[in-house]
Amino acid sequence: MTIENFKTLTHKQKLIELKHSGELLGSYERNAEDGGNKTPGDIFRLSDFWVFLSDDEKMVIPTRRNPLPEEE
Repeated sequence: MTIENFKTLTHKQKLIELKHSGELLGSYERNAEDGGNKTPGDIFRLSDFWVFLSDDEKMVIPTRRNPLPEEE
């Protein structure tokens, strides 16, 4: 699946795809766009992109960049 295909899925379909095909990489706190509170959640790897899923499962945000720090 490509990031473009993932973006066209419904919210429910995105959650199902993450649960069946996503690789949980770890916890992550996403910065708010307005500089407010951070949103806690998890980062998943799915094919060649990453997805942030908030703890309440209301936010599903795909990205082409891995937001987690590189392991040494």
